[in-house]
Amino acid sequence: MIQELKNQKFNQTYRPQAPVETDYVFYFQGNGRRSDCILLAQSDHQITIPTIGEMKPDRNELQYLFAIDDVHFYLHTGKKYPADTKQYSFQPIRTLRLGNPRAICFAGMTAYHLFTWYRDNQFCGRCGHVTEHSQSERMLACPSCGNMIYPKICPAVIIGLRKGNQILMSRYANREYKGNALLAGFCEIGETPEETVVREVMEEVGLKVKNITYYGSQPWGFDSNLLLGYFADVDGDDIIQLDEQELASAAFVDRENIAPESNLISLTATMIEEFRLGNW
Repeated sequence: MIQELKNQKFNQTYRPQAPVETDYVFYFQGNGRRSDCILLAQSDHQITIPTIGEMKPDRNELQYLFAIDDVHFYLHTGKKYPADTKQYSFQPIRTLRLGNPRAICFAGMTAYHLFTWYRDNQFCGRCGHVTEHSQSERMLACPSCGNMIYPKICPAVIIGLRKGNQILMSRYANREYKGNALLAGFCEIGETPEETVVREVMEEVGLKVKNITYYGSQPWGFDSNLLLGYFADVDGDDIIQLDEQELASAAFVDRENIAPESNLISLTATMIEEFRLGNW
């Protein structure tokens, strides 16, 4: 998955320090997920992000984010962006799903998670005052009422629903992504992830489940999510009652009819591949 960096170490500890020329800076623009873009270069499925030395940003408009090994990453916070160059241009955020090199794409996805949080919390949700950046931790503070705001992380489940040698494959309705997907949904207030699995399967395809088993997790900064993967089996009736508001289609697919997946950056793709190989 995209967060698996092998021999590299992701360090999310908030320790602001002066940037050096070889550190990276992320430039985002847009006012919502569908229009948001990131400044990068793309060649042969390879992603390149500008360095401090290349773009020479105003140091007062840089927000420290995190580090991978000894390289630090910053967010450009100013409203004036650099002019596009021959090498770099603003591209859709989802370009990062190309996943190569994985460390840079994961860093970009995580930086975007923080960018949307900073952008959406410039004002206190309690009293409306302008918020300030904490100097000691990753937190926005309201100097007027004392409200403390931390990054938003939304838990959601991914569900590999099995029926013997088959798994339920679906396609979303009214979304840009048109590829194969597993059932998924956000955890609601007062609900465990396992209870979310039961509810989402019933809501989306009208089926009961049993043998709910945790598979693994993934931070997914594109949507500010923490994804929790589960496999489960159909319990009883297997007649699908499709929620057409959420799904364009859903059907059980034989293990041997699933095409191999080479780009395993997402939890969904990894779970599908694990089922195809007979590991789950």
